[in-house]
Amino acid sequence: MNSNSKIALVTGATRGIGLETVRQLAQAGVHTLLAGRDGARASEAALNLQLDGLPVEAITLDVTDAASIAAAAKTVQERHGRLDILVNNAGILVDDATKGVSGQSLETWRKTFDTNVFGVIETTQAFLPLLRKSQAGRIVNVSSLLGSISEHQNPASFIYGFKGVPAYNVSKSAVNAWTVHLAHELKDAGIKVNTIHPGYVQTDMNKSGDQQNGELSVPEGARTSVKLALIGNDGPTGGYFYFDQVLPW
Repeated sequence: MNSNSKIALVTGATRGIGLETVRQLAQAGVHTLLAGRDGARASEAALNLQLDGLPVEAITLDVTDAASIAAAAKTVQERHGRLDILVNNAGILVDDATKGVSGQSLETWRKTFDTNVFGVIETTQAFLPLLRKSQAGRIVNVSSLLGSISEHQNPASFIYGFKGVPAYNVSKSAVNAWTVHLAHELKDAGIKVNTIHPGYVQTDMNKSGDQQNGELSVPEGARTSVKLALIGNDGPTGGYFYFDQVLPW
């Protein structure tokens, strides 16, 4: 059991924003569990960070597999006895933007919600008993500005025209709603729950063929998650953030 530092777990952490979130938390002195559905890739990514002297540990966790989630929670219980920070970072975008809002298949909707919504809920439920053992538990749900219903209705908004990936957008709206409800339940338990927009980040999700899209670097894209993961007892809960900006639901 590691009792000398905070213990964090980041899902979907073998690349992109998730991997960088692990790096930044570890650089802040947090013993960080790098979780990925492919155990070999998670181990390789963790080893690379360990070679830099960072306190990182690999763990296999597929957020769409109940047995994998349960096994990961059991492993954390046995190794550490608690969890201080859970960053629900794993997410997918599988919409076909050429099919519009009404043309997406039910398979696309179900696959998207299995990872982006039900995976977040089931993972959180599994680790909540360990978070309750923390003196200051923190849950960060990685959402997107594309989940903001207010901004989708605002013609002046940057995202007003981004309706071509509806399953992804609506799944992130659901994550935002889950965050509000969970934060209310845990408001007297010392566990703070927030959701974040990482920004328009230069990740594989924002590639168009060989064209890399995005305004922010990956390290910048991880900053909001890390900030909310490390907030003090006077920090917010039940909020929706981008850096220091409070976003409209």
